[in-house]
Amino acid sequence: MRKILALVLLNCFFISCGGSKDTPAPEAATLSSPSNNEACTTGTVLSETENKIRFNWAVGPNADSYLLTVTNLLTQVQQSQATTTTSAELTLKRNTPYSWYVTSKSSKNPTTVNSPTWKFYNAGLASSNYPPYPAEIVSPTLGQVVTPTAGKITLQWQGSDADNDIINYDIYLGTTTTPIIIQPQTTATTYNTTISPNTTYYWKVITRDAKGNKSDSGLFEFTTSN
Repeated sequence: MRKILALVLLNCFFISCGGSKDTPAPEAATLSSPSNNEACTTGTVLSETENKIRFNWAVGPNADSYLLTVTNLLTQVQQSQATTTTSAELTLKRNTPYSWYVTSKSSKNPTTVNSPTWKFYNAGLASSNYPPYPAEIVSPTLGQVVTPTAGKITLQWQGSDADNDIINYDIYLGTTTTPIIIQPQTTATTYNTTISPNTTYYWKVITRDAKGNKSDSGLFEFTTSN
């Protein structure tokens, strides 16, 4: 009888502890500010080179904490801030493009989920125009293995600018870490090019706007197969 009672109590214990399995996973937060693809002119000025920016977002359902991640798009250096509220502040470089997203978390469910990623330009002193954001490489991505079609592949990227005045792109491609320009001043965001099989390539995109500002996507490496 005692063994039966013990088993019943043990079973009840596991059922009650297993309640977390029924806890809904957190959902993505809705980003609010800084606004996407715009210049951020607010914040607390700390010096000519730095200011403090407040990031805001709406509650992610079922989340009880968040992790803000901000990336300097020129250096790819990331900063993170954990919080249980829907805002956080970080000290950032001025005259610099950034991206940011928020990870929703729950203490009752191990699942996490990221919000969409937004970009903004952290304005500097008396800024009236802003360099374009570094081009976002779509394909081939870093480390990707690509199978050519009839000896060709398509390079693809996306451009954006807080001023919305991008005029063209320079495309660089080569088999060394100092690729050569293969297509200057194209207005397209794709480029079809001939390549060799079983070869490692490096490529990048330079974005240019109407005021002569430029940005560099950074160097991306990919390998071709047979």
